[in-house]
Amino acid sequence: MSLLAELHPQALRIAGLLRERGEKIAVADGATGGLIAASLLTVPGALEFFVGGGVVYSFRARDVLFAQPREAYKGMRGASEDYALLQARSIRDNFQAEWGIAESGSVGGSSHPSGAPAGRSCAAIVGPDGLEVTRITETQSDERIANMEAFTRAALQLLEESLSR
Repeated sequence: MSLLAELHPQALRIAGLLRERGEKIAVADGATGGLIAASLLTVPGALEFFVGGGVVYSFRARDVLFAQPREAYKGMRGASEDYALLQARSIRDNFQAEWGIAESGSVGGSSHPSGAPAGRSCAAIVGPDGLEVTRITETQSDERIANMEAFTRAALQLLEESLSR
């Protein structure tokens, strides 16, 4: 079974929760390489709850999608809670959604610019009424594809839990 087929039932649940609330989400994929967004877009009629996002895989992408001054990142490192929360807030606000999800991690196979160890990811969710949650995932692995999949699963799980509160 493909990863998207495996994640489709969860994407349907997430879509149902967002539709019930009449709310929308924006996605900032990092080390997940677009898999969070792709998972949500497997749901027919995704335009009802998904407003957009992007894969933030370079400083240029970060600057364009988040429109934050470089100083906003001062003292932050990739694959950390403060960095992922800033990204989740920024993608939500810039896309004028109620929810934002961001993932920042190091999938392995090469060195991470901030020195984050391979197999480390932080997912962040921001939502209405000041809701902000993060979750660190550490696989202890340098297996790039397996890490991308694990980080995507962890981020979607955190999103579903946050929407179910």
